[in-house]
Amino acid sequence: MDGMTATTARKVLLAAPRGYCAGVDRAVIAVEKALEQYGAPVYVRKEIVHNKYVVQTLEKKGAIFVDETAEVPENAIVIFSAHGVAPVVHEEAARRNLATIDATCPLVTKVHKEAVRFAGDDYDILLIGHEGHEEVIGTSGEAPEHITLVDGPEDVKNVQVRDESKVVWLSQTTLSVDETMETVDALKERFPKLISPPSDDICYATQNRQTAVKQMGAAADLVIVVGSKNSSNSVRLVEVALGAGARDAHLVDFAAEIDEAWLEGVSTVGVTSGASVPEILVQGVLEWLAERGFGDVEIVTAAEESITFSLPKELRRDLRAEAASLSDGSKG
Repeated sequence: MDGMTATTARKVLLAAPRGYCAGVDRAVIAVEKALEQYGAPVYVRKEIVHNKYVVQTLEKKGAIFVDETAEVPENAIVIFSAHGVAPVVHEEAARRNLATIDATCPLVTKVHKEAVRFAGDDYDILLIGHEGHEEVIGTSGEAPEHITLVDGPEDVKNVQVRDESKVVWLSQTTLSVDETMETVDALKERFPKLISPPSDDICYATQNRQTAVKQMGAAADLVIVVGSKNSSNSVRLVEVALGAGARDAHLVDFAAEIDEAWLEGVSTVGVTSGASVPEILVQGVLEWLAERGFGDVEIVTAAEESITFSLPKELRRDLRAEAASLSDGSKG
């Protein structure tokens, strides 16, 4: 038994829920269905979701990822990523005569609509989020003259508004719940009449994954978060794990990126994955750990998730039309 006693038995705490959220599932399926329906290539503006493996898999099937709409050939099909786009992007696509499929997560669309509504009522909108993140760029583009980005609690002192009685906060959907509330509290101290959005902007999946990590954090010597470095919600999970008392936490795309040195003196490993991560990558990590004596897996459940979103309307329309023509053909 290599000198180990039963009290230091190695085990894995596996977070539930983890991995794909409804918005990511919908966006990835939208690209797959578009490739089946229209044939390759199908162009996707930005990464459909922030996950290296997902993007590589879709590229193999014929998706072409571009940074800007201008890179898409005229009259082609372009899919907008789950993170959402500003109105100007829709205008660019129309000028290039592109057929668009909007795979923006409905929870991001909700924030866009809130921004439009509050801007219409002439509020100053304080958008809590990370500078340069695609979701923030898309939301800001809905009402650029009304929106000020607040990038964390330390940014609050820099905020200027026109009228302190007409201020509202909104947020990126993939932030740390605790840090966001810290930012909101700091904003409320500066602007006592600050209004909150009608419902929380941080999405259910981000919150559930953070809650599960908090539940296992203090019990884990090491937490491994499966996810890509440009995935905001995955990066937050590492921070939440450390904040919850985990001794060490790391973000990896694949099991091969785990450093054996991290396991030194470790008896309990927490494992979770970001909202854009397919389960196959988590299974790879569990197999890697099992090979090193961490075969005992205990599930830590924070919530049950049953939310699903229907496919983008443009795709539903064309799939329905095809089904109708096939059934007409079979009748003939």
